[in-house]
Amino acid sequence: MPDAGTWRESRFAIVVALVAALSVGAGTARAESAAPEAPTFSRAALDSFGDLIRREIAADKIPGGVLLIQQHGKPVYLESFGVRDPATQAPMTADTIFQVYSMSKAVTSVAVMMLVEDGKLSIDDPVQKYIPAFADAKVGIDDSDEVGQRPLRLVPLKRPITIKDLLRHTSGITYGFYGEGVVRRLYGDPELFAGDPDNAEFADRIAKLPLADQPGVRWDYGHSVDVLGRVVEVVSGLSLFQFEKQRLFDPLVMPDTDYFVANEKDWPRIARPLKADIFKRPLAGIIDPRLPRRFESGGAGLNTTIGDYSHFLQMLLNKGELNGKRYLKPETVALMTKDQIGPETGIIHDPFYFPSPNSGFGLGFAVRTSPPPGTTWPLGEYRWDGANGAFYFVDPVDDLFAIFMVHSPTQGGRIQLALKTLMYEALGKGLRKGD
Repeated sequence: MPDAGTWRESRFAIVVALVAALSVGAGTARAESAAPEAPTFSRAALDSFGDLIRREIAADKIPGGVLLIQQHGKPVYLESFGVRDPATQAPMTADTIFQVYSMSKAVTSVAVMMLVEDGKLSIDDPVQKYIPAFADAKVGIDDSDEVGQRPLRLVPLKRPITIKDLLRHTSGITYGFYGEGVVRRLYGDPELFAGDPDNAEFADRIAKLPLADQPGVRWDYGHSVDVLGRVVEVVSGLSLFQFEKQRLFDPLVMPDTDYFVANEKDWPRIARPLKADIFKRPLAGIIDPRLPRRFESGGAGLNTTIGDYSHFLQMLLNKGELNGKRYLKPETVALMTKDQIGPETGIIHDPFYFPSPNSGFGLGFAVRTSPPPGTTWPLGEYRWDGANGAFYFVDPVDDLFAIFMVHSPTQGGRIQLALKTLMYEALGKGLRKGD
């Protein structure tokens, strides 16, 4: 058996070869105006990331995962850990298919902004222009007593919901799987998803529910991007998937990205969680990724691989371009990744403000607006994650992005913070213990 140093050298060579193969077709071209060369990762730092993940697996916290770091247009780390399916013990591989839940939101937001660039809609347009049912939307005021005896009071909107509200989660549309209150319980009613509605029917059902707040008042995480998915359909004349396939998935070479895994031969590639991490009930109407369904959830429905999603993120890091093809203008990417709910807007950040105290929110992404205490983490980093624990972040200052694919809802957030802390410490942007 080779010594540890030789083994690590060999493993690193294999990793680089795997990532190169993974990138065939989509390429890893840098942006024409890429940032100056930033500090990069040492071999010891790269090994520390893998060591952290292996400890999580050994402690039975996660079944496995796949980590990719790409910097200066080139992959610097790709490794698969553990198993993709605890029941079969099938090993995790780079082509594993993950349900990425809210990582779908970035894709739908980009699709919307492509239509904006096409001149087919404006972010200031009222949603009711495309989905007439929203013309009758009301805000629900909870005046009930402790046992909910009084009915919900409905009041008119002070202004219509706009496309921008949907993009930045200030529409008043919420989710029903967190928080309390009469309005949230209505969004959590299983009947909202009954009968496998298509996107048109689902958007109309959402329009009939009371809003949790007046539009533009509060950042409230919910089905806004599902409604955007229907807007894409109305404006383009295509289904959400058809539009995304034509404009994003095919040209970016994302063959494994879809709203359900249609080919039975691919089913063994789907990542599964530990028994302790299985959702007790369907989340946002998303059940088994193998089941065909008409609901193409722009907010939570995509299945994809780390390779597919890396092509999408490299395009964004390149300010909208990849391999000589432009998908978005640089100014559009800049608008999407700029805080749109800062103090000057008066928008409320309530206790369920998921982006964190150091971040605002753009048109589809959390955006870092100040470094966490004790760090010099870069401003302008944009990111999001999914309910299954997977996450990504894009860091234009250091010209890099990272993706960690995992299926572990209860552990993903903690691991995300630990990995990101390690990464930025390795780049000299965080305080190590004892410093």
